[in-house]
Amino acid sequence: MLGDKDVCATIAVRDMAAATEFYGEVLGLQASNESPGGTFFKSGNSGVFVYPSPGVAGTNKATYAAWSVTDVEGTIEGLKAKGVSFEHYDDLPGVTREGDVHIMGAMKAAWFKDPDGNILSFSNMSDKQ
Repeated sequence: MLGDKDVCATIAVRDMAAATEFYGEVLGLQASNESPGGTFFKSGNSGVFVYPSPGVAGTNKATYAAWSVTDVEGTIEGLKAKGVSFEHYDDLPGVTREGDVHIMGAMKAAWFKDPDGNILSFSNMSDKQ
């Protein structure tokens, strides 16, 4: 029923102005469909919907959204140049880490947080590879 439809991550934030700058300027997503209820940021054929919810923002301890990239190290360097710092998870079974890159066999991944502490990631693996 939904297998051929695009999906959208929904991310609660405290400060829409800070979120708009982060998702738009830092991550390079295109804002569209802005409303008092939130903003959709286009990313590839899908995107993320960021909405104000001060009581919920930053409380999720899992990854909210993950992107597929071809160059994990290059993406890390590009985001670091924009002030993004990366999370390190050294207790994941079967995972080694080299700097900010978590390695799981052929898969490389990195995690970071938005201004509200929402966890985001990217890796070199997707269903298209």
